[in-house]
Amino acid sequence: MGKSYFCGERVRLRAMEPEDLEVMYAMENDPQSWEVSNFTVPYSKFVLKQYIEHSECDMFADRQLRMMVVRLEDDAVVGTIDMIDFVPMHGRGEVGIAVRKEYQGNGYAKEALNLLCDYAFGFLYLKQLIAHVTVDNEASIRLFESCGFVRCGLLKEWWRVEGCYKDVVLLQCLREAR
Repeated sequence: MGKSYFCGERVRLRAMEPEDLEVMYAMENDPQSWEVSNFTVPYSKFVLKQYIEHSECDMFADRQLRMMVVRLEDDAVVGTIDMIDFVPMHGRGEVGIAVRKEYQGNGYAKEALNLLCDYAFGFLYLKQLIAHVTVDNEASIRLFESCGFVRCGLLKEWWRVEGCYKDVVLLQCLREAR
């Protein structure tokens, strides 16, 4: 049997399900996460339900992919991982990951990110993945660097957060580097 791109030692990645509505509602409506998600208003349960129902879970159709990060020991949803701005012609996508506060610091994000990278490079044959991270988000920068991403640029005053502009580090991972 072939390699499973979606199952690691402690977490697995899976498609969104209707029962994920409450978790997604809580995560998407946490103002502390808006800084990294570029959202500025709360999402209604109706909008999130429509998103779950209408997502084809096909990167080529949706040009994005959201997967739930699930802890194997108890099937708890610990977070989400996304590939957005998927451009098949150029073989690239942007990665974002969010882990619920109560599950942070346990290595789940690193395992999930490695699974997504393995899928992107080993199955989809993408050339590269990128991530945008504010310069003061040292934990996220360390996470991406630990998974083979390298700093390749600095975007000055790129994101406005609470009325102030923040610099953003551009991180890139090339398939050949993994």
